[in-house]
Amino acid sequence: MKTAPTAITLHPAEAQPIGRVRTHGFWRTTATRLVRHPTGVIGVILVGLVVLGAIFAPLIVPAGPLVQVPGQELGALSLHHPFGTDEFGRDILSRVLYGARISVGVGLLAVVTGAIVGVVFGVIAGYLGGPVDAIVTRILDVLLAFPPILMGIAITVVFGAGAKGVGIAIGVASIPDFARIARASTLTEREREYVAAAKALGAPPGRIMGRHVLPNIVPPLLVQLSVALSFAVLLESGLSFLGIGVQPPNPSWGSMLQVARTYLYQVPSYAITVGLTLAMVLIGFNFIADALRDILDPRLNRELR
Repeated sequence: MKTAPTAITLHPAEAQPIGRVRTHGFWRTTATRLVRHPTGVIGVILVGLVVLGAIFAPLIVPAGPLVQVPGQELGALSLHHPFGTDEFGRDILSRVLYGARISVGVGLLAVVTGAIVGVVFGVIAGYLGGPVDAIVTRILDVLLAFPPILMGIAITVVFGAGAKGVGIAIGVASIPDFARIARASTLTEREREYVAAAKALGAPPGRIMGRHVLPNIVPPLLVQLSVALSFAVLLESGLSFLGIGVQPPNPSWGSMLQVARTYLYQVPSYAITVGLTLAMVLIGFNFIADALRDILDPRLNRELR
């Protein structure tokens, strides 16, 4: 006589749905593949040099970014001043490294904040759908209708010029891209078997979105994070170049380039050194983004999922 199979009931916390990303070792594997990728390692080196220089600037530069040396205005490149001096006799290398703290630091904080807000709204809209999705999508369309530079100008006018206004502008400009990526990925993930299994086990929507859907949409968000950091540095420099970003005498790459235009023929190294540093960071972040795109492509690296 055959007996009926015994039904096994799992608590939602004990369930391991098919398709769930195994986060153990994911970050280590991604970092290892990034530094082994020919483009990724170049990007890490370029960005790492500037970041380390900004962190250890007091140990590298001969003087602070605001120290003026009379008689050394617009000095040429030398051992004591590798990047020369500006119109007030201030060391340009010092101002470049301390300016990196503002450009990269403010950009990183603002992008991460914008990413968190965008991902939350994107996942909720994609998972719940219906009126919630329609409202969030319309809000994103409104934000995307404004060019980032114009949005940045408007926000800095409201909140005032400076690091605070620039940070808010970068954060707001970053929200739509992260939200759209999170929404599109969630629309795909919510139809998979592991989401249906979690629903059958009685898991609430918040738990499903946070513990099951979100880990599976991390790869495209990582790529967007690298692209957004590059955009944030460029937007901060652009706003400072226009005179509505970080205000003098605080160092900023954009404001330094704006001043360097005046002395372009007299001291071309002024603009070249600042411009090359900015270009190095932008190229580095884009190289990292390209490498992450290759590494996290599920068609090429199925073992990461």
